[in-house]
Amino acid sequence: MLSEPRTKKIGILVGGGPAPGINGVIHSATIEAVNNGYEVVGIYDGFKHLMEGELVSKKLTINDISRIHLRGGAILRTSRANPTKDEELLDHCVHTLIDAGIGCLVVIGGDDTAYSGYRVAKHARDTLGIEIKTVHVPKTIDNDLPLPEEIRTFGYETAREVGSRIVMNLMEDALTGQRWFLVVTMGRKAGHLALGIGKSAGATITLIAEEWRGREIRLQEVSDIIVTAIIKRLADGKHYGVAIVAEGVIEQISHEDLSVLENVERDAHGHIRLSEINFSDILKKAVRRDLLNLGIDMRLVNKDLGYELRCVDPIAFDIDYTRSLGEAAVDFLIHGGSNATITIQQNQVVPIPFDEMMDPETGRTTVRQVNIDSFTYRSAYKFMIRLKPQDAEDEMLFARMAAQTNLSLEAFKERFGYLVGIAPRPF
Repeated sequence: MLSEPRTKKIGILVGGGPAPGINGVIHSATIEAVNNGYEVVGIYDGFKHLMEGELVSKKLTINDISRIHLRGGAILRTSRANPTKDEELLDHCVHTLIDAGIGCLVVIGGDDTAYSGYRVAKHARDTLGIEIKTVHVPKTIDNDLPLPEEIRTFGYETAREVGSRIVMNLMEDALTGQRWFLVVTMGRKAGHLALGIGKSAGATITLIAEEWRGREIRLQEVSDIIVTAIIKRLADGKHYGVAIVAEGVIEQISHEDLSVLENVERDAHGHIRLSEINFSDILKKAVRRDLLNLGIDMRLVNKDLGYELRCVDPIAFDIDYTRSLGEAAVDFLIHGGSNATITIQQNQVVPIPFDEMMDPETGRTTVRQVNIDSFTYRSAYKFMIRLKPQDAEDEMLFARMAAQTNLSLEAFKERFGYLVGIAPRPF
């Protein structure tokens, strides 16, 4: 039988990067808690101050949160502070919450925030025998939390909508100015956002790391795929297009390729800090170099797409979705639930226990990547303009493409044929 929370005080905090809809969760969670006789404590800056043994907070009333569900950003702000790195930090979090009389905690965030909430609750139980009932509301524009495949994380749909509108504008600009745009989108662990934007906006081609099925990615291959997409368009008399590349691609780029880069920040061990690399600029230079070597002088513009998607006002889908999630999270807690992520499946609230979301080997939540064998991916792939395996026997296509370059047909096939399996891979 589920037990009632030991105190009638609920804390709410936000961790990780911003995502449209955070305020919707805070809004509905506060209303549900207050209407059930609970006091709501809005905790600022995620776990940051709790880790320092300090409660920086504001008591939230219904008047405080009225209409905030329409706004982007987060009224409680957010941080990436991680209490799981040290037992002392966990201890500070637990004692600060207990001293404040907070017996329930709503954590809004991605996989790291979920894990932090899980560890704080476990630390309280293991060291003091006190239960801090904890619930996680899944948030990330990357859509990469390990939920059932059809369940979106909130913020994703708004980010896809706004990102698609931006790329639609770039598509029109590309046509008008007869140029190509190279767009790198957020999504370091999974390509959902890049693929969703690419298909929705009708981008020429979208590349996600999952396409390589976990093997090391060579920068030259990424460039070759984009270069041949450009040439294929040129063969049809079209001098414009938009290529989208998920930033997760750089996570799997060969370190051999990155090691030659100059003027990049490195850590104490001499390893390149991937977060400091301007991947779109590197990609643009590689593609432009390869095009010039083929005798093609194409106008290229690189753009990074991500930060402008995170704090926009949520679309109706995410407003509706987050108001339901916030209410469900608090209802779960006040009826004695704990240690779970709240989801809505087939219009019903389904809490997923933290233990079921954790990788048994690492103890961390797993990442939901794009299933490239799914209809969704195969459909998106069909719309892309690029060299594909079915082009392997199309001699006329290869002749028309070679004619756009300074290579003979045979030299062109020898250079790029590996992309469709008719020539050996050069690396």
